Amino acid sequence: MTLKLGVPSKGRLMDKTFDWFEKRGVRLSRSGASREYSGRVDGVDGVSLVLLSAGEIPRELSAGRIHLGVTGTDLVHDRLPLWEQQLEEVAPLGFGQADLVLAVPRAWVDVDTLDDLDAAAAAFRAVHGHRLRIATKYHRLVREFLRRAGVADYMLVDSQGATEGTVKNETAEAIADITSTGETLRANHLKLLSDGVILRSQATLWRSRVAATSETQREALARMFEQVHHSG
Repeated sequence: MTLKLGVPSKGRLMDKTFDWFEKRGVRLSRSGASREYSGRVDGVDGVSLVLLSAGEIPRELSAGRIHLGVTGTDLVHDRLPLWEQQLEEVAPLGFGQADLVLAVPRAWVDVDTLDDLDAAAAAFRAVHGHRLRIATKYHRLVREFLRRAGVADYMLVDSQGATEGTVKNETAEAIADITSTGETLRANHLKLLSDGVILRSQATLWRSRVAATSETQREALARMFEQVHHSG
């Protein structure tokens, strides 16, 4: 059995991941038609490539179906509550940087910090009779962050489409979303709270702590680590 390496199956993340490994003497390539989610690995013996969506990779690592995988910090932390027990961070790849942030309407001139948000949320409930709504796709991370910050009077609402548009559409009063440049926030008249960075994320190579490995797979893993850490 080969050692399985999961890589994002399309777009910029796939291209940049291929480039990152190539610089370290490991050549990844798709095999067959572009619709086929398999590939090959040259430069390290005993490793096979599995192409998956970035969102599937945390689950496949935590289930032990793949041994190594490249995906964002945000996806691992959000989808795997016990990620430290299931995964080991091998190397940050230096691209795909994005922050999960808390943002409020720019018109809220008195709200700049989490303490301000807590006060605004209490006032909002007193005036409107319901809790201030924060739209997000990252419920667990946002809830934990706000609990640690002592913000109480809010409710999380799921954003199925573009999170930034929910304030304009009046389905939420604030948002927690991934941003790499902040341009989309500005375009939607939103501002980041000064202490509102929930998580800094980037594409990262992870190892599954739970995947069963044979002697040959352990040898392949050692070769891969040597290649990744000593080349490039």
